[in-house]
Amino acid sequence: MPKFSPIGEKEVTRAIVSGFAREFEDYVESDCIIIGSGPSGLMAGRRLAQAKRKVLIVERNNYLGGGFWIGGYLMNKVTVRHPAERVLDELGVPYKEYTPGLLVADGPHACSKLIAAACDAGVKFANMTVFDDLVLREDGRVFGVVINWTPVAALPREITCVDPVAIEAPVVIDATGHDATVVKKLEERGLIKTKGFGAMWVERSEDVLVEHTGEVHPGLIVTGMAVTTTYGLPRMGPTFGAMLLSGEVAAEVALSKLGAKVA
Repeated sequence: MPKFSPIGEKEVTRAIVSGFAREFEDYVESDCIIIGSGPSGLMAGRRLAQAKRKVLIVERNNYLGGGFWIGGYLMNKVTVRHPAERVLDELGVPYKEYTPGLLVADGPHACSKLIAAACDAGVKFANMTVFDDLVLREDGRVFGVVINWTPVAALPREITCVDPVAIEAPVVIDATGHDATVVKKLEERGLIKTKGFGAMWVERSEDVLVEHTGEVHPGLIVTGMAVTTTYGLPRMGPTFGAMLLSGEVAAEVALSKLGAKVA
């Protein structure tokens, strides 16, 4: 039987606190902050990190992956339409062809592979962390986000205000799904107008989602289902190819913006 190293409780606590503090301090200033760790956010983060950019993904839940874990109707199979199986091949996710052009994979396998790939590329995460507001410059450009611990929202109103903190990045990506939480914050300030997502239309929805992925306001890029809410596009239900490819497009747009700033 193996004998574990003689480490006590205080060392374990110090390791957690010091490791978190150092990393959080480093990522207070990032190249790109992504709000939401669903498939679009993970894909965008992975591509950006592969390009040696410093990326922090903010996730309000204690888990990563969004609906990619569970597929549709609480049945953990995910469908991907051609040509997005290229991403599954790249990640090493096995799948079967149900009908020509429609592939089926295990949600937990696909999701865990994508999370691992993002981590391997260098993406860092702040989970149980909720987006609260935006950092804006004089010209209206987005230059970061305001965040707080997710559990703060559950505190009784009698508890004193728990102020959030701000983190900065020249590019922010809204990957918050149908909620389009970041874009909606701009809408509250009269800087943009969203249309709300339309009714389901699988055959049409994925193409137009990827086509509309991009910068929606200076410094803010929208990806995934947040695109449909922003532009009033049809929803596609539990098929995830557009989520993956939209994340790739968002990363390319972000890299073009970051490259221009570096130059």
